[in-house]
Amino acid sequence: MAHPEHLDLAARAAELDRADPLHRFTGRFVRAPGVVSYLDGNSLGRPLASFPARVHDFTTYEWGTRLIRRWDESWMAKPYVLGDRIGRSLLGAAPGQTFVGDSTTVLLYKLIRAAVDHRPDRTEIVIDDDNFPTDRFVVEGIAAERGLSIRWIHTDRTIGVQPHQVADAVSEQTAVVVLSHVAYRSGAIADMAAITATAHRVGAYVLWDLCHSIGVIPVRLDECGVDLAVGCSYKYLNGGPGSPAIAYVNASLHRELRQPIWGWMGAADVFAMKDAYEPADDIRRFVSGTPPIFAMLAMESMLELIEAAGIQAIREKSLALTRFTEELLQAYVLPLGATLASPADERVRGSHVTVAHPRFRDILDRLWERGVIPDFRAPDGIRIGLSPLSTTFTEVEVGVRAIGEELQNVLR
Repeated sequence: MAHPEHLDLAARAAELDRADPLHRFTGRFVRAPGVVSYLDGNSLGRPLASFPARVHDFTTYEWGTRLIRRWDESWMAKPYVLGDRIGRSLLGAAPGQTFVGDSTTVLLYKLIRAAVDHRPDRTEIVIDDDNFPTDRFVVEGIAAERGLSIRWIHTDRTIGVQPHQVADAVSEQTAVVVLSHVAYRSGAIADMAAITATAHRVGAYVLWDLCHSIGVIPVRLDECGVDLAVGCSYKYLNGGPGSPAIAYVNASLHRELRQPIWGWMGAADVFAMKDAYEPADDIRRFVSGTPPIFAMLAMESMLELIEAAGIQAIREKSLALTRFTEELLQAYVLPLGATLASPADERVRGSHVTVAHPRFRDILDRLWERGVIPDFRAPDGIRIGLSPLSTTFTEVEVGVRAIGEELQNVLR
């Protein structure tokens, strides 16, 4: 027999779904057979149900009939047209500062290298020790290449990087500060405006990783005076595995910075076929190779849904989902010795909630067998990823209850 408290929370979830102004969007996504609770949209978003038809139309008509002519008609401009839409709808960026292309890792490398190369008299890169491995590894590689040192900010993994820590770390020797806007473990949101201003006071650039922000939290890059930013598209933009990333370069830096991978598409005159590289004087100078047109289709479809819903409404549902998740954890999981590993204040919490217990690794296979798919992060954290346009309150209740039941089973 179900516990009365479980019935109450399941009923509340159903009521929250009925009252959800964005509930109409949840049916637009592919629902995997046998999956009753998908709580990993912050790692890989669900595909849109309409995507196969879009692929068919693209291959049959746009590519199939226009062939190479389509490059002149629209494909050459696609990275910047789509970038401007993302900038306008999600990033608070004026036109001409955002493009789509390359992977997150490649874009991080290009922009961080451009920043340190433009500060040849400076010897340090500042980054926190809880940043995503890619960010840390890229910084380590660039430091080795350029003979630079790394100043590590040691952070509390629950609350993330704080402005005073950045103030203590930066100096006249800092070339660039590399931080994530939303911490990948805890979901803690960094104070972008305060931290950017702190770095600028010592003449350092700031690069923000937006991978856990873009598409779920309103971002204001121009307003915060951000120099550089990179974000992926396979999480909340539902671009699919390996979909291209997004880069932002403040317009004031377009003629100042020179990225290290000089490619044909970044030339001032692409079709002049000159003997020597001459970079474009706008955002195009940060592009290297052929734009991944086909790989942009899924994120473009998702962007249409995000624009229809509105990023502020998406953020509001995200907050409602994380509040309900915390309530479920209090009922089902925390009494078993687990601890909340995300900020308690929802204003500084992104769209995932992390809970920690030393036995969580032991329950993952059982959860998958039950059709419950959360995200595990070593050594002991389960991230409950909440993608507002595709996640229902009911599946969150089902999933968190299953986590509690399986944890109780291994503790017996």
